[in-house]
Amino acid sequence: MKSLQPVRGTHDLLPDAFRRHRHVVERARAVAEAYGYQQMATPIFEFTEVFKRTLGDTSDVVSKEMYSFADRGGEEVTLRPENTAGVCRAVMSNGLRQNLPVKFFYDGPMFRYERPQKGRQRQFHQIGVELIGVEGPLGDVEVIALGAHILDALGILSRTKLELNTLGDPESRAAYRAVLVDYLSARRDQLSEDSRNRLERNPLRILDSKDEGDRRLVAEAPSFQEYLTPAARAFFATVTAGLDAVGVAYELNPRLVRGLDYYCHSAFEFTTTELGAQGTVMGGGRYDGLIEMMGGPATPGVGWAAGIERLAMMVADVPQPARAVAVVPVGADAEPAALRLTQELRRAGFAVDLGYSGNLGRRLKRADRIGARVAVILGEDELARGAAMVRDLDTGDQSEVALQALQGRLAQFR
Repeated sequence: MKSLQPVRGTHDLLPDAFRRHRHVVERARAVAEAYGYQQMATPIFEFTEVFKRTLGDTSDVVSKEMYSFADRGGEEVTLRPENTAGVCRAVMSNGLRQNLPVKFFYDGPMFRYERPQKGRQRQFHQIGVELIGVEGPLGDVEVIALGAHILDALGILSRTKLELNTLGDPESRAAYRAVLVDYLSARRDQLSEDSRNRLERNPLRILDSKDEGDRRLVAEAPSFQEYLTPAARAFFATVTAGLDAVGVAYELNPRLVRGLDYYCHSAFEFTTTELGAQGTVMGGGRYDGLIEMMGGPATPGVGWAAGIERLAMMVADVPQPARAVAVVPVGADAEPAALRLTQELRRAGFAVDLGYSGNLGRRLKRADRIGARVAVILGEDELARGAAMVRDLDTGDQSEVALQALQGRLAQFR
C-alpha cells in the first residue's frame, strides 16, 4: 500500500543503521569538544528569507530544491536545506556577537528535493562546525584540521583526499568577475539556460554549474589565481603553512569554487572514490560576508558540513551494543521476583531483557534471537533457596548462584 511506504527520498533509520549514524555523531562530537566546539541546534525550519537571502534566488537550492510552504499563519517557511545560515541567524537573534568568537558543533536533518542516489536522500543528516568571529587564517587551519581529525577518528581519513583552493578577498573576486563575464559573454550561446540567466545576475555562480557544457567552458576559463591580491595570496600561504605544520595533507585544486558572493579565501572538500561520482564527504569554506548579507554587521566565519549517511557508509566497524542478560522466570509465581531482579540489574548497569510471556523454552528462544549473552533462570525451587540458575548461552554451561552474589557472577559477561 503506497501510503504506508516512506516518501521517496526518505528512509527509516532502523537499529542497525541508527547505530552507525550515532557512532558518526558521537565520535565527531567528542573530537569537536576537544577543540572547544559546543553543541547547538537550530529549528529544522526557518523563515524562507533566511535561505533566499543567503543562497540566492538563482541558486539550484533555492530555485529547485527547497521545501517551502506557507504555514497556517500565512508565514513563508522552509525546511532547512543546510545549517550555516540558521546558525548565523541564531548568532544574531540571540545577541551572541557580544561573545565572539563562538564555536559550534551541530548535527541533524536537512531537506532538499533532488534525485535520490547512493548516500544522498531528500531528507538527509549532517554534522557540521561553525567558527564565527575569527578573521585570521588560523581559523581556517583549525576548522580544516578538526574535520581531518574527525575523519581520522572514524577510521576513514586515509581513504579521502583534501582538496583546497582560495577564493581570494572581495577585491580579488571583483577583478576576476569582470574577466569571467567577458569570457563567458563571448560564449553565451554555449551556456545552459540557467547559466545565461546567472550571467546577468551573478556570473560567479556559473562556476558551480552541474551542466556538462558549462563545466567544459569553466574548465578553460581564466584562472582565479591570476587575479589574487597580495593580501589574498598571503592569507592562503598562511593557511597552507598551517596545514603543513599540523600534518594535514592536501592537494591544491584551482577549480574548486563556491558561487555564492559571501564566500572568500579558503574553500575545501574531503573527497573519496568509494561513493560513486558524488564523492564529497565533507565540504566547507570561509564565509565572511554571510552575516552582513543577512542584515547584520560584517562578521567573519568559517565552517564545514558533512553528510552522516555518507560517512556511515564508509565506516568499517561500529561497536556493537552490550549483549543482554536475559531474565527468565519459570511460572507466573516467579514473575514478580523477575521484575524486581531486572530493575536491580539495570540500575547496576547491566543491559537486561525480560521475556514478557511464554514457557521456559519460548523465553530461552527469545534470548537466543536477541543475542543475549547469559540467561538468569528463576524457578520456584531456586527462589526458595535465594538463588538463580545462570546459563552461559554461548557454551551451554550453567550453575546455581546465590542472588546476593549474582551481580558479581554476571560481571564476567559484560
